[in-house]
Amino acid sequence: MNNVIEIRNLKKYYGKVKAVDDISFVVRKGEIFAFLGPNGAGKTTTLEIIEGLRKKDSGEIIFFEKYTSPQDFYIKEQIGVQLQNNAFFDNLTVYETLKMFGGLYKKSIEPIELINKMSLNEKKNAKVKELSGGQKQRLAIAVALVNDPEIVFLDEPTTGLDPQSRRNIWDIVLELKHQGKTIVLTTHYMEEAEYLADSVQIIDHGKIIAKGTVDKLIKLLNKESVIVFKSSNNKIFEEKFNGVIFDEKVEIKTDNVEDTLFNIMSFSKDKDIYLDDIVIRKPNLEDVFLNLTGRTLRE
Repeated sequence: MNNVIEIRNLKKYYGKVKAVDDISFVVRKGEIFAFLGPNGAGKTTTLEIIEGLRKKDSGEIIFFEKYTSPQDFYIKEQIGVQLQNNAFFDNLTVYETLKMFGGLYKKSIEPIELINKMSLNEKKNAKVKELSGGQKQRLAIAVALVNDPEIVFLDEPTTGLDPQSRRNIWDIVLELKHQGKTIVLTTHYMEEAEYLADSVQIIDHGKIIAKGTVDKLIKLLNKESVIVFKSSNNKIFEEKFNGVIFDEKVEIKTDNVEDTLFNIMSFSKDKDIYLDDIVIRKPNLEDVFLNLTGRTLRE
């Protein structure tokens, strides 16, 4: 069995808003599968339909190549869900919270084992309301693992976290993969998808607009590098070199860094325009999305 989830022509409309617009994809056993897209793209709606939390309008959802309903009791026992917004009882401790959720399943992992896995040892007797944002996220993932699921759904697990807490969550996700779990992840952080994902689906306005490995998607650009800089007249560089302006900087894609950089510097000197913070970098998923949609992931 290679496919743990297969989605065929999934749709969910709210009046004229096509939240999920006829999408199809496959999630393979043991991979980290990432939905990448801006807020409102349809990532969470898609996950909630697959998880059985929201009704689809049409389409097929197939688990483990034979089960066709997320409401099937067997499927409920095989999936773990970390929601974008988690609602825990503030006055329960970390240990009590995990014990309570474990009681909902026929099979469950002992709370102490999960507490150790999530590095929450010092907080096992702390109340939920006393936890930091990063600690609450680790607790949410622990709850998603309490039934030792085959498939773990993580809906934007690092949103709002500081860089260190985000990297801690990344390490946990990679460890889950090493244990043989299948991870379905939504994120609007392109660097998160680049670091974690085996397979990426870029979704925008309810449609999948590109899919494949990170390397495959980046190769779609047919560009080797991006030159990024500030100037005293960004607009003129945008027009002259067919660039884009993002975050008060000019970004110019090129397959010949040396010649393009020389031309930029010469043009700057001729026009007496000040340049600063020049950076040369390889293209990434942000560039892929910008190329496909004309906007950034965070717009």
